[in-house]
Amino acid sequence: MIAETLISTAIIPLQTSDTGDVALEMMSEFYVRHLPIVNNRELLGVLSEDDVMNFDVNEAIGSYSLSLQRPYVHSNDHIYEVMRIVADQDLSVVPVVDADNNYLGVITLEDLLRYFARTVSFADSGSIIVLELSRRDYSMTEIARIVESEGATILSSFISSYPESERIDVTLKINLQHIHNILATFERFKYEIKASFNEAEYLDSLKERYQGLMSYLNV
Repeated sequence: MIAETLISTAIIPLQTSDTGDVALEMMSEFYVRHLPIVNNRELLGVLSEDDVMNFDVNEAIGSYSLSLQRPYVHSNDHIYEVMRIVADQDLSVVPVVDADNNYLGVITLEDLLRYFARTVSFADSGSIIVLELSRRDYSMTEIARIVESEGATILSSFISSYPESERIDVTLKINLQHIHNILATFERFKYEIKASFNEAEYLDSLKERYQGLMSYLNV
């Protein structure tokens, strides 16, 4: 999946002649905390709600100093790159440009979350296992072998790392509801099981967090 598949043109970009007050009204209308600033098709930067609060709302935003360093992704960038920029700069929208750096539209945080909620790995039934281990002990080949030895399949996986730590979390989506044998096998091979969830528990938790986030975005 690449960025261009999630581009939205419904959110109107700002122009340098727009005032801070206009920018805040547009952010409120679109339920976002950021808006791109575009001149013709050139992406000039991204204005945040905090930027507006630091200047005179009656002044044109072209006179503002922007706190963000012109974040954007190219249309052929992978969705994971979009996620990285959203996380690194705490964005509610990410501008998308083409190969010539012309502005195409934005990807909203809401659209990004909705995409992941609809992916096959989330849609298929199963369970979640979270393993904690050191980086040097990580081997997806061995982890997959353990899961497959119990007649199961890994539908998806991702790694969470922590600053200044050699520990990582490996989150696995397994295609089975009952994973007691898999957990026992991991324990037999000295893996530390940080958490495990069956599908109903995990989806309820995700639903609660998603609804909470959507409520926050709509404030």
